[in-house]
Amino acid sequence: MATRDVTAQSDIGKMKVESDGSFKRRASSFRQQIEKGGQFPPEKGVTVVSPRMGSNGWTFGDHDEFPGAQPDPLYKSAHLKDLYLKACPEYDGRFTVPTLWDKRTHTIVNNESSEIIRMFNTAFNDQLSPEKANIDIYPEKLRTEIDSMNEWVYDNVNNGVYRSGFAQSQEAYQKAVVQVFEALDKLEKILTGKDYLIGDQLTEADIRLFVTIIRFDPVYVGHFKCNFRTIRDGYPAIHLWLRKLYWNNPVFKDTCNFDHIKTHYYWSHVSVCLTQHLFACSCIKDSNATGVQINPTRVVPVGPIPNIRPL
Repeated sequence: MATRDVTAQSDIGKMKVESDGSFKRRASSFRQQIEKGGQFPPEKGVTVVSPRMGSNGWTFGDHDEFPGAQPDPLYKSAHLKDLYLKACPEYDGRFTVPTLWDKRTHTIVNNESSEIIRMFNTAFNDQLSPEKANIDIYPEKLRTEIDSMNEWVYDNVNNGVYRSGFAQSQEAYQKAVVQVFEALDKLEKILTGKDYLIGDQLTEADIRLFVTIIRFDPVYVGHFKCNFRTIRDGYPAIHLWLRKLYWNNPVFKDTCNFDHIKTHYYWSHVSVCLTQHLFACSCIKDSNATGVQINPTRVVPVGPIPNIRPL
């Protein structure tokens, strides 16, 4: 029996965009919850894949021995797509991270990052020390503000940089990149004189913004053409907020791997096809190819130096 072709789901080079050249992200498919006493009770275990995402998608560490990447500890899979197809052989979405896998039922619980971060806030408290279990990044009194901030930040910053970087028309790019920097200008005002986005404590809103801002200067300025200004030289309040989170809280510093961040983007995103698809460098084999090369050499920049400035 022939194996189903899933390259359109695993190869970033075959990701479709809209007819106007704009990028729109598809919704996640697995949306179950981790809960004590439920179908998927909390258990320990985290695996880090290689940052080099090729035509087969995300690869486990024993099949791409990149520093910090780990093997699939359960099934010795070569690629993350193998787990998606194990969970659902007819799955037709993209094979994305983060992926929350249940070891008992051998299936994916959730692959929506906004829901996974919320589960991590409470669902695993019984396995933590009391000090850590008492940390609440989604306190009830701030939930309305956090939800509103998250929605706005996602549309304009988290996903905004992707709409800029993956745009395949000048009009789509310019619209997206202007929105990104208008949002950064607003965030600069919000964070002036403050350590946190909402209230006077660390919340989910800070964490969701942090993951984009920490990547901004090393990746999005150059690779995604978000180059009006850098964070370090153009936004003093955002820059101070970023550095305080990184240097004052080990959780932020210890979970940031700049080699993984830069390698993933510059190695994985190779070429853009003008027929409304992205495709890998290996697809460009003749002079009739209608592709525009982005980073065909897969050379990863050394800078900025340092990756993040000290306080």
